[in-house]
Amino acid sequence: MKNLPQKIRSKKLNSRVDLTAMVSVSFLLIIFFMLVGELSKPKALDLSMPERHCDDKFDCVITCGTDTRRIITVLLDDNNKIITYSGLLFNPLEDPKKVSYGNNGIRKILLEKSNTIREHSAAIGKPKYGPIVIIKPSKKCNFKNLVDILDEMAIAKIDTYAIVPEYTPEESKLLASK
Repeated sequence: MKNLPQKIRSKKLNSRVDLTAMVSVSFLLIIFFMLVGELSKPKALDLSMPERHCDDKFDCVITCGTDTRRIITVLLDDNNKIITYSGLLFNPLEDPKKVSYGNNGIRKILLEKSNTIREHSAAIGKPKYGPIVIIKPSKKCNFKNLVDILDEMAIAKIDTYAIVPEYTPEESKLLASK
């Protein structure tokens, strides 16, 4: 018999699919959705809205929060002059006093009052409530004094403070008298 030409069989190719790219895309999608999920969580802040307090002698005064014992006001004037008082000026918790910068001056007062306020807040069940410091620089106050008082806020670990550029007439009289 003659040699018959053999049938040429076609090679069977492996029908495997390379999933490397699919795995990479899957991991990227998982990371993307985890990141988006974390960033889309609502962030909540405690908000202390001012309430109005009216007195017959004085106009309406805005007090921050509900407890005026948390308020410390720092008045800055020229020649490194600082006057501080707690509470409201027409009903202060202690008499306004003149202090200086440094360890034995404003820093000591801020640390003592901050600790007292935090202890009181913890006792009434509001441990996050610390002091609220209102910084009022006068027009004569230099920029260095303002930066120094902001440094004192960081040292005393006071988180809630505001810089208010306006003086009440009573505070102006207080600065002039001290």
